[in-house]
Amino acid sequence: MSTALTHEPVTKPPLSACRPGELVRVYVWQWPVRLTHWLTAYSILILAATGFYMGHPFITVSGPAGQHFVMGWAKTIHFFTAIVFALSVISRVAWMFMGNRYATWDKFIPVEKRRLMGLWDSLRYYLFQLRQPPGFVGHNPLAGFTYSFVFLLYFMMITTGLGLYNVNAPLGSAFRAFHFLLPLWGGAQSARFFHHVGMWMILAFAVHHVYSAVLMSQVEARGTIESMASGYKFVPCDDLVYSGYRFSDRRDV
Repeated sequence: MSTALTHEPVTKPPLSACRPGELVRVYVWQWPVRLTHWLTAYSILILAATGFYMGHPFITVSGPAGQHFVMGWAKTIHFFTAIVFALSVISRVAWMFMGNRYATWDKFIPVEKRRLMGLWDSLRYYLFQLRQPPGFVGHNPLAGFTYSFVFLLYFMMITTGLGLYNVNAPLGSAFRAFHFLLPLWGGAQSARFFHHVGMWMILAFAVHHVYSAVLMSQVEARGTIESMASGYKFVPCDDLVYSGYRFSDRRDV
């Protein structure tokens, strides 16, 4: 049996509606968060596959025309997927200033004392020093802080990608406006190196992210993975307190 907490704000329920030990259904991830999450995830897979082919063509086609045809399709798919990726990342950053309490920028950069202190508790939990995770409804401080570096990687990929595309962009293309980005990365060769290394770093993070999500979903049984489809997580009542118009994270009000 669980108490459903839906969109914010909600009608004030009595404190007795949430009993110790009970799992409470909380609406955490709004649809823009879920949409950008999946757009970014699938974009990374497509960009990695096409980018790797562009660097190391592994499809053999008879004749130079056929080879150019495959490479042309790889570049076209890479280009349009990169636009989707960039717009998705920018939209998610914008939502850090527009979304609910679980989506805001301060859940990634721990400026509040309780989240700074929660960094250590989160690390202790991941190191098996705590039996129960610290009581945060959305991203715990350590996960959120890690994601802030991932977003920096995203912007590195976007800026190096725009700079590299500028080299071969058609005359009159609007993307010629990004020619100033290459000098910032030390030229085309350096930008290509950072772009390549960044791809492997993001893929490594993706593997870790999927593994951690599956593991925590199994260990905690609180709908961690399912929440990225429905938006809802199941949170222990002990981690919630009544705050004005809604239940909220005890350490993250």
